[in-house]
Amino acid sequence: MASPRRVSGFTAACVLVGNVIGTGIFTTTGFMARDLGDPGLILSLWFVGALLALAGAISYSELGAAMPQAGGDYIYLRQAYGPFMGFLTGWASFTVGFGAAIAAGAVSFASYLLQLFPLGSESSLVPQLLALALIWIVTGFHLAGTGPGGFLQRLLTILKVVAILMLVVGGFAFGHGRWDHLSYSAPSLTPGLGTMIVSLIFVTYAYSGWNVAGYIAGEIADPGRNIPRTMIWGTLFVGFVYLLVNLVYIYALPVTALGQPPVLPVAQKASVALFGPVGARFVAVMLCISIVGAVSAMVWAGPRVYYAMARDGVFPAMFAHTRDDSGTPGKSIILQSAWATLLVFSGSFEQLVIYSGVVLAIFSAIAVGAVIVLRWRSPELIRPYRVPLYPLVPCFYVALSAIIVFYTAVERPTESALAVASVVAGVPFYIFWRRSLRSE
Repeated sequence: MASPRRVSGFTAACVLVGNVIGTGIFTTTGFMARDLGDPGLILSLWFVGALLALAGAISYSELGAAMPQAGGDYIYLRQAYGPFMGFLTGWASFTVGFGAAIAAGAVSFASYLLQLFPLGSESSLVPQLLALALIWIVTGFHLAGTGPGGFLQRLLTILKVVAILMLVVGGFAFGHGRWDHLSYSAPSLTPGLGTMIVSLIFVTYAYSGWNVAGYIAGEIADPGRNIPRTMIWGTLFVGFVYLLVNLVYIYALPVTALGQPPVLPVAQKASVALFGPVGARFVAVMLCISIVGAVSAMVWAGPRVYYAMARDGVFPAMFAHTRDDSGTPGKSIILQSAWATLLVFSGSFEQLVIYSGVVLAIFSAIAVGAVIVLRWRSPELIRPYRVPLYPLVPCFYVALSAIIVFYTAVERPTESALAVASVVAGVPFYIFWRRSLRSE
């Protein structure tokens, strides 16, 4: 049964913004400050990351508007390259793209919540129990349908954006910062191209998720109009917010201070410098809201991939079931949350998160390349939106993604090898499910 198109353009934009703005923007700039030591270079790389995400969003807009079905990358790769490549991207979404990211986000939420309310030690079971509570409360909202799930997503995204604007406006208006930090660089650092590319990996991690509207495209009203608007304007909004937040960091502290250990809690360090000790608690609240919003968006979007795969016979058929009243793929939602639960308890998700960037970069580049493939193979496909400056925009995305993947493989060979292994591990399942389908 086809899902009813009840998701408005605004709700879809909330899913996108909520999915992209997670923990990345609040943690990665410290690593860049440590490795680059130049505020101008840091801001430039965040701008390049915005251009890359925008090029991807523009390219995906053509695909999503032409094929407005649940499943996102799975649908595009299946159409352009065949069912096997479609399966691989869906498998990567289940094991790494959504499952590991949900688990990691939930545990991060528990860690920040314990800073606000010391309910137990980090070594106890309390963090895991809080993480599971978050996963299954959010799961309950999305099992109830797109109405309750959409309300939750809109609320969380609005709260998240308001909190970030409070940080930005309050930092510039009332914070104890200095604009001359923009002109101060670490004299001992002369970063090379490899170092800059690795820093760009941090940036692309923070931007990941801009394509989430494609996963729920089957439920978006007026998809030919709303999918391009959601992807392009949502990505532009995130890029603008990210540049403002990084300006606040540099306004608060010189780049040498931002790069001093501990480098991870860069948002907290900047807030303490701007507002005093109360700033740390404010950032903890902001991070909790941000993470819950990101987890909610992933719990909503990810199961639409497995639903589409099951419908095509490359995933167990039971996960193609939807609720008759709302079209919600309930069993797929439960499957994803159960997998995230296992990762929370196993601890293996941390390594998955490290190499997930490689997997996501590879498959998003292949999906953007599908714009070119389908222009050639399926010229008759109705395209309500067409990529401007074709083929420069998709070629720019594919080329820069290839450079990022190459340097990641050079700098992080172990994680890159594990990324390839995790994808290859899905091949036996594909063969089994395809044979099962043919024998029926």
